[in-house]
Amino acid sequence: MEKEGSRPCGRRGRRGGSLAFQREVWQEMEFEKVGPQVDFPALEREVLGYWEEIGAFRKSVERRPVEKPFVFYEGPPTANGRPGFHHVPARTLKDLIPRYKTMRGYRVERKGGWDCHGLPVELEVEKELGLSGKKDVERYGIEEFNRLCRRSVFRYVDDWRRMSDRMGFWVDMENAYRTLDNTYIESVWWALKTLHERGLLYEDYKVAPHCPRDQTSLSSHEVAQGYKDVVDPSVYVRLPLRDEEGTSLLVWTTTPWTLVSNAAVAAHPEVEYALAERGGERLVLAAELLDRVLGEGSYRVVSTFQGRELEGRKYRRPFDYVPVEETENLWTVVLGDYVTTREGTGLVHTAPAYGEDDARTGRAYGLPTIHPVRPDGTFDERVGPFAGRFVKDADKGLVKELEERGLLFKAEEHEHAYPHCWRCGTPLLYYAKRAWYARTTAVLDELLRENEGINWVPEHIKWGRFGDWLRNNVDWALSRERYWGTPLPIWRTESGRVVVVGSREELEKLAVDPLPDDLHRPYIDRVRIRHPETGELARRIPEVLDVWFDSGSMPFAQWGYPRSGREHFRRQFPADFICEGVDQTRGWFYSLLAVSTMLFGKSSYKTCMALGIILDAEGRKMSKSLGNVIDPWSLFEKQGADALRWALCTASSPVNTRRFSEEQVDEAVRKYLLTLWNTYSFFVTYARIDGFDPERDRVPLEQRGLMDRWVLSELHATIRTVTERLDAYDVTTAGRAIQDFVDELSNWYVRRSRRRFWKGEEDTDKRAAHSTLYECLTTVIRLTAPFTPFVAEAIYRNLERGRAGAPESVHLADWPEYREELVDEGLLERMEAARRVVALGRAARNAAAIKTRQPLREVVVVADERLRGNLEGLEEIVLEELNVKELRFGGREDVLRYALKPNLSAVGPRYGRLVPGLRRALEEVSEEEARRAASGEPVTVEVEGKKVTLQPEELLVESGPREGYAVESEAGLSVALRTRLDPELVDEGLVRELVHKVQNLRREKGFEIEESISVSLSAGGRLRELLEGPWGEYFKGEVLARELDLDGGGEDALAVDGEEVRVSLRRP
Repeated sequence: MEKEGSRPCGRRGRRGGSLAFQREVWQEMEFEKVGPQVDFPALEREVLGYWEEIGAFRKSVERRPVEKPFVFYEGPPTANGRPGFHHVPARTLKDLIPRYKTMRGYRVERKGGWDCHGLPVELEVEKELGLSGKKDVERYGIEEFNRLCRRSVFRYVDDWRRMSDRMGFWVDMENAYRTLDNTYIESVWWALKTLHERGLLYEDYKVAPHCPRDQTSLSSHEVAQGYKDVVDPSVYVRLPLRDEEGTSLLVWTTTPWTLVSNAAVAAHPEVEYALAERGGERLVLAAELLDRVLGEGSYRVVSTFQGRELEGRKYRRPFDYVPVEETENLWTVVLGDYVTTREGTGLVHTAPAYGEDDARTGRAYGLPTIHPVRPDGTFDERVGPFAGRFVKDADKGLVKELEERGLLFKAEEHEHAYPHCWRCGTPLLYYAKRAWYARTTAVLDELLRENEGINWVPEHIKWGRFGDWLRNNVDWALSRERYWGTPLPIWRTESGRVVVVGSREELEKLAVDPLPDDLHRPYIDRVRIRHPETGELARRIPEVLDVWFDSGSMPFAQWGYPRSGREHFRRQFPADFICEGVDQTRGWFYSLLAVSTMLFGKSSYKTCMALGIILDAEGRKMSKSLGNVIDPWSLFEKQGADALRWALCTASSPVNTRRFSEEQVDEAVRKYLLTLWNTYSFFVTYARIDGFDPERDRVPLEQRGLMDRWVLSELHATIRTVTERLDAYDVTTAGRAIQDFVDELSNWYVRRSRRRFWKGEEDTDKRAAHSTLYECLTTVIRLTAPFTPFVAEAIYRNLERGRAGAPESVHLADWPEYREELVDEGLLERMEAARRVVALGRAARNAAAIKTRQPLREVVVVADERLRGNLEGLEEIVLEELNVKELRFGGREDVLRYALKPNLSAVGPRYGRLVPGLRRALEEVSEEEARRAASGEPVTVEVEGKKVTLQPEELLVESGPREGYAVESEAGLSVALRTRLDPELVDEGLVRELVHKVQNLRREKGFEIEESISVSLSAGGRLRELLEGPWGEYFKGEVLARELDLDGGGEDALAVDGEEVRVSLRRP
């Protein structure tokens, strides 16, 4: 669309009277003046002040009915770290959908929340205090340590508030839930007691993922978040059979340190094993792995047998550092169906202390748990020279000892994914210990059932990333041997009896000691109770709860349920919508589902949007070390939050892994926001000039013209698309549909209708144009409001605020109503045909390097009957847009010429030496023959006195524009412009070029769009002749000149068709 001021409005004589009188009238107009230049960040700051002034967010909730809720859960961030760019995408979507649903009439209460507990907080405080590990914390003092943890969790709350406000994220932070509050803790206690009563909470001694740095267990979903590729030793070890000298079992491991605790070797009962002789020794391993492990041709197979035949064979342990009382099955071959032959030797070294499969096998065979590793991951004093060393650091020394003792067969390096602590980055150990578990496996069928009912966006997450992992569910390790967290409400007597307490009130009845105000450690640790049945004294176990259970309890705990908030919980459960990054599939998404299914038998959310990972422009992860992290504040203050939100939603789908760059934000400003703003500015400019009132001057639909009916059809088709796609949580397609419409509104409707706004007379046609553009703009700002809330508000305040029935904010307004009767599909198809012709015509003009202002004589359209019929009645639009005098329909032969060549791969083998003659003969065929060949007919030529008929497959047909035409084609449509210029066309092009240059000069000089001017210019030759003749009035009308002096010259020099023209513009 041409920007405001590109063409003055022919205002003379419209109202009569002086310019002073006209300006006085304009000052009374309702719309405030709007310029094409806009500072979006400044505009957004102004809108933020307005929202605060009117209480917009509060009203957006309160004005919607309680009985029509749309429930949204805010995933609680931890405020002991500053918010960054990686938080912006989710907060954009978590604002967009609730705004949309609010406009659809739903009450969307958006309660904020803070995740206050857990290792992230503890590690930050440890770092600040210079502490390293649990011993340091306990020496420092749990009470003071937890006091600092409590203080640190709200350190950056103001930063979170500022960023949320600045990006337009509406959420209730004044009444946010906090996982550290006693009311929240009590709700979690109730949940744990309920699980215990249902047999879903239990204690067990088993192998669990363990962080040696933080000295605590991790749950399986935490482990899933911390895998890293590492290089570990890969060792093949001989374990000599006791009853067969010179024969060894060959085992493989990537954790040599666990060989200290070896208790057995596992074989698969159904796998075929071999006794192989190599270099004077005999080795036992899986038959199918012989070549891979021993080397092809380097061994002789002595015998083969099934794995079950190995059961009970005794061998010598690899290390005897740890004294163990020998039992029946200790250091023997045992059977396990988990053994595979995908890697290793098919014989698995088994240490029940350090592997889940190992522990199960150990229980089945009564094996002891040989456990010389301390909680900090170091060997204890029993492991001789390795005592006090971190186990993985001891690998090299242990391998060397194996080599010295002749037990090492070979050592290599092995790259594989290994789990690390998701918070501190330490390699995890699988470690036998006592812990408390939630029996999630008992509700696995229910979890799978509920997952099937969840609307996952994108859909593939359901049975992909989330579902695959869910099927392999293991019981949830809940207890953490840490300090800052929800204390497990479990008290134990000396005889081992357990009491699980469900509330403060219940605790008070059982307590021997006074209850503290703060339910955290160490205060709660001092409270002893009496067992309600035996009267025994009981003390609380020291562990705290996995922080993921905290956040997974927010649907009920945020209300203090069940002791309070029952009605709130009833109305706000389950959530209709949650949204976080895809990394939360095994974090918050899982904990929400697991907790809710165990307690209530159903999922706590209906739709889950999982956002993809954002990479930098080169496809790399954003990290401080790479220096490629984007600062959201720089974008807010340079391009604005609306531009960033728009780019995040429309540049590519937010649910995909995608590249992101600042250029995408620039593009959002350039291609969308400025196009919308310029269209709005254009409307306001002419509405003010004409005193247009949307109610008084509204023209009924049946009195509006073709362009109005077309754009309203497009508008309502867009309403339909946007509504359907947002209902499906497809924000990208919805946003792009809005952008496409704004482009059509600006670059087709306004472009085609601008003379209706410019003309001096007040008539129905002009008022229809005003009415239509007003309706389009007021609808678009509602459609875009969830995406770009600031610019939508700014435009709304000027166009609608204060009108009868209009709420004070666009975000309090209703969503546009789709009216099917306004969508004329036939008209849409016809206009699309015209626009296709225009687009190809412009491309042809560009290819011929002819300026748009230079008129041409003819455009030829080659199309099928349907498209020709669609263009009927729209020819004038095509002619005006292409600046062409005449339009005619024709055939391809009218605009294209064909050249024929032999297809050498087909004719070469057949005609041999005749090929050069064929080439010459084809160059001389008539146009008619060439056209027939292009339509698939054979061609007959004469070569060396012989008639040769070439079939279509033996011919190459090349096409090009006929001389004097520029042609562009696409999908069965060809458009040709006649490029030859006659003198009349040259003259008109010359004047149009001058008009264009003077229009630009008007803008530079600061003349108002409606202001008349006097023009003095010095022009010689043909240009002067034209202006002295009939083109003079045309020129004056276009530039709104009352006077034209051709002898005056001026201070400004314009280049017109290579000649200098001196021009002076002044007020009359």
